[in-house]
Amino acid sequence: MANLETRYMGLTLRNPIIVGSSGLTNSVDSILKIEQHGAGAVVLKSLFEEQIRYEVSKALTADHEAFSTYPEAADYISNYSKNHKLSSYLDLIRDAKKAVSIPVIASINCISAAEWTSFAKKIQDAGADALELNVFILPSDPNHGAEENEKVYFDLVESVLKQVTIPVSLKISYYFSGLAKFTRQLSWTGIKGLVLFNRFFSPDIDVNNFKVISTNVFSQPDELAISLRWVAMLSDLLHCDISASTGVHDGKAVIKQLLAGATTVQVTSVLYKEGFEKIASMLKELEEWMAANKFQTIPEFRGRLSYKASENPAAYERVQFMKHFAGIE
Repeated sequence: MANLETRYMGLTLRNPIIVGSSGLTNSVDSILKIEQHGAGAVVLKSLFEEQIRYEVSKALTADHEAFSTYPEAADYISNYSKNHKLSSYLDLIRDAKKAVSIPVIASINCISAAEWTSFAKKIQDAGADALELNVFILPSDPNHGAEENEKVYFDLVESVLKQVTIPVSLKISYYFSGLAKFTRQLSWTGIKGLVLFNRFFSPDIDVNNFKVISTNVFSQPDELAISLRWVAMLSDLLHCDISASTGVHDGKAVIKQLLAGATTVQVTSVLYKEGFEKIASMLKELEEWMAANKFQTIPEFRGRLSYKASENPAAYERVQFMKHFAGIE
């Protein structure tokens, strides 16, 4: 039997499959099932910065500027917080830690380094094994350049790391003009992991009802290529672990990301579609592949096809479709 044990952000996982932050991870019952079906760790459903800021503003001074700019946000947050107190999130952490033995990673969806970051200490005190910060600054403001947007990430990391000693990871997007340089600099800040990549709300238009609606809620297997390219290119450059996310729908995808250099993989969409039983089948596929290739442990093959180790590293940098398929007209 292959040994699937993995070290991620200094934590020992029984295998590299992590169930990502989602509605699937917002109750102890679900987290128990996730453990029972074999996952190596779980990331709790995210708290949003706006929720924390609202609670903090009740104890301190209300953020009048933010709420006057976005009055609808104040109404939403006020109503949401009535039924979703931050204490219930801390209770979820405590109860999950009592119920399961796999690492429990808390999650916050955030966009700034504000007074809310003090709440990270409460997450640590509640027993979370690590904290994942899901960060994305949409580069839509014409008055803000790349450096200003990127500075938010560094300020955020600095602020949170002052509050906690548990491992911290950043879940980011690939929308950066200098992704390799940016992620390498992030990896020097003291974070223990980068999650590549997060998924966003994707807008669509209902032409019959004249409404903006959501689309592509769940990832598709062909989306694996985006994170696979960057995992392979960054895994030898970063001073922290990489967790690959988006498009991981079967055991083969897990194997590919590990070969590219990922430490762990995060799965969510496929579990919505096929249930938690899919975790066991993915692990079985990984074990059978390792046996067939005579690998006893994951470190024996992790990163074997990273950019640095690959015999054809140019394949990861090729971006022109016709350059690759030169004979197609």
